[in-house]
Amino acid sequence: MNIYTVKQGDSLYAIAQEFGVSEQSLIAANQLDYPDRLVVGQALVIESEPIVYEVRQGDSLYSISQRFGVTIPAILRANPEISYNQVIYPRQIIRIPSVPAYQRRVDVNGYAYPFITDETLSATLPFLTFISIFSYSPRPNGSLIPINDNGVIATAKQRQVAPLMVLTNFDESGNFSSELASEILRNPYAQDVLLNNIIRVMEEKGYYGLDVDFEYIARADRRNYVAFLEKTVQRLHPLGYQVSTALAAKDSLEQEGPLTEGVDYRAIGEIVDMVLIMTYDWGYKYGPPMAVSPYNKVDQAIAVAVSEIPHDKVLMGMPNYGYDWPLPYTSGVPASLIMNREAVNLAVNTGSEIRFDETAKSPYFYYNRSGRQHVVWFDDARSFQAKLGLIEKYRLRGMGYWNINTLFLPGWLVLNSMYNVNIGKESPFKR
Repeated sequence: MNIYTVKQGDSLYAIAQEFGVSEQSLIAANQLDYPDRLVVGQALVIESEPIVYEVRQGDSLYSISQRFGVTIPAILRANPEISYNQVIYPRQIIRIPSVPAYQRRVDVNGYAYPFITDETLSATLPFLTFISIFSYSPRPNGSLIPINDNGVIATAKQRQVAPLMVLTNFDESGNFSSELASEILRNPYAQDVLLNNIIRVMEEKGYYGLDVDFEYIARADRRNYVAFLEKTVQRLHPLGYQVSTALAAKDSLEQEGPLTEGVDYRAIGEIVDMVLIMTYDWGYKYGPPMAVSPYNKVDQAIAVAVSEIPHDKVLMGMPNYGYDWPLPYTSGVPASLIMNREAVNLAVNTGSEIRFDETAKSPYFYYNRSGRQHVVWFDDARSFQAKLGLIEKYRLRGMGYWNINTLFLPGWLVLNSMYNVNIGKESPFKR
């Protein structure tokens, strides 16, 4: 796979001719809403044209994968119309993708809200090992606030993707609450009730594991959180369930602040089966303009994480959004959330040149609206490729995507070109 950066005077036709691919394949792979209006600095993924193969009598997905040296999940990703459990038939035409540059296998987790569309879910599941459905929240007495997750679970399991139940310390208003966390973490009885409820839901709905995402844990609850995770593992492991957690990124082990002061990397890493490091939100809604997930910051945070947590338990977080800041930046004036595809369309419609910061390895551009200048930072194929390379550098278990409710196909195609993604039954993280 190639990543091409648009230059002055380029056209989609000329780029397609140069790389020997069709314009339609470029439009589809890059989700181009304005294929005849490229902007300077725009990144385009260019996939090698797949081999077109006619299924023969006696063929199976396994035999075809062995013949062409690609994995079954890779074939499924290239042919989303084939369900994993369906039988292929003679004379059926399927596409055989090129072999990824890296043969290393990784686990990929995607966080999804239950209201994800069927179209987006179906397009994304072939790239996932797990899907974490966001989220169940406890009440102080240990009861759970339910969510409508049945549809996502059923679809995920049909495609051999393992659904994970997500537990957050969201309060009734939908915000992370350190007070709610404290009420649970300091009350052994409420914890027992909560774990009983979690087990009931997991058994009823067919979850494969539990992901605990407690944030803004008070310093005074640092040990209590470790003890709660230890109790959770002791209850769930004998039942065949695994336990993961999401932890805030740290620039150093001594970092202070409300997101990190209650987090003990080493102790938690020894207890749970998998840890997502939330390597994003350096650029955030109320902060100054910068990349959401700058490469240099992510690199530093992952280095800190693997100094305390076994590298083969660590997933690197990847954001699926950017921000649009009015300039000059004023503290307290919020930026606007913008999706990566939406950011490219905004650049096209405002005629803005997309620039690339080599330190953050992230794209950005300026534009004017109603007489005021704005700056937009987002992610594209180049920034994905740079950050995904850290999985190989640190020998990580894989990556986790926040969140998958909006499809950004170029990011998935870059991932697919670099690694072989485990499907649920191939991962050791499996009930």
